[in-house]
Amino acid sequence: MGSKKKLIKRFYRLPNDFTFDELVRLFAILGFELDNKGATSGSRIRFRNGDNDFVMHKPHPGRIVKPSTLSDVYKYLKNKGLL
Repeated sequence: MGSKKKLIKRFYRLPNDFTFDELVRLFAILGFELDNKGATSGSRIRFRNGDNDFVMHKPHPGRIVKPSTLSDVYKYLKNKGLL
């Protein structure tokens, strides 16, 4: 199994230790680009793919994505038919 499929399979389990770097890779696999939302956005970031945008806060101080955010990402991608 390739690393892309492994990452997607791991994401489906909604693990408590999913990192921000893994999330960036997942969105990149699905054709999204990371956008900083400008100088005054603070920790808010946006993943863009044409008309599809997903806005979230970058995790800090650690790199682990909160389970609630991961669940929101899952619901968003499912609703858009990307998973």
